[in-house]
Amino acid sequence: MRIWRIALALLVSTLLSATMAPTAALASPTASVAKKVLVELREQGGFAGFDNRVIVYTNGCVRLSRRTGPTVDKCLTSAEKRKLHGELKRLHLGRSEAQPQGADFLKYTLTYKGHRVSRYTLTRTWTPVVKRLERFLVKYWAPD
Repeated sequence: MRIWRIALALLVSTLLSATMAPTAALASPTASVAKKVLVELREQGGFAGFDNRVIVYTNGCVRLSRRTGPTVDKCLTSAEKRKLHGELKRLHLGRSEAQPQGADFLKYTLTYKGHRVSRYTLTRTWTPVVKRLERFLVKYWAPD
């Protein structure tokens, strides 16, 4: 009787592993496809302790997160993508800015075309991009 139970357990485990293997093999290629980042904004600091993040992918979708609450994934409209691309064409990242003295400063970090730059004051070319990305955060991020 004991051998029968062992044989049955071995048969069941073999059948389960055989049926699970194709599913795992099919799921892995999809999971390994990486999204390519177009632009990323991170706002940190201030007395309120901001930690906002907006990531726009090349496929036109965004990932939005704040210090508290969920991470939200949405896709932009065609008009939003077009306006953002126009502002990114005029963006000049420049160099990172030194942290000013004091405690109530927002640090803006933009990542674009492989370059990451942090600033505490927005330049003429940064302002439209940062404001547009902040609008996406306000429009699409909502806690459940």
